[in-house]
Amino acid sequence: QVQLVESGGGLVQAGGSLRLSCAASGRTLGSYAMGWFRQAPGKERAFVASISVSGGRKYYADSVKGRFTISRDNTKNTVYLQMNSLEAEDTGVYYCAADTTSSWPSVTYGSYDYWGQGTQVTVSS
Repeated sequence: QVQLVESGGGLVQAGGSLRLSCAASGRTLGSYAMGWFRQAPGKERAFVASISVSGGRKYYADSVKGRFTISRDNTKNTVYLQMNSLEAEDTGVYYCAADTTSSWPSVTYGSYDYWGQGTQVTVSS
């Protein structure tokens, strides 16, 4: 079992920044690819970013490229999502997820088998 807890969400003005954290317990994250997804009101959960075990491979949704950065600190069992130049369209609940079957990051929702409870990000325009 892997327990994931997100934090760092909140209300921010457009153009601002937030840093989300995802802390794991139960197992070390050091063997798993990790991802961030988000769900806007009335929409399906969508891929945001993912990272390999080593941190050397990262993928981003086109809508966040150049603005968001995913990173991880395996010694702290934590994954981060730095979000800059936030836009109103970035509003939603952000979830981190672990793929315990692979060290290679996926962009697919179904690849991830453990999820956090989510943290709300609201960007005011």
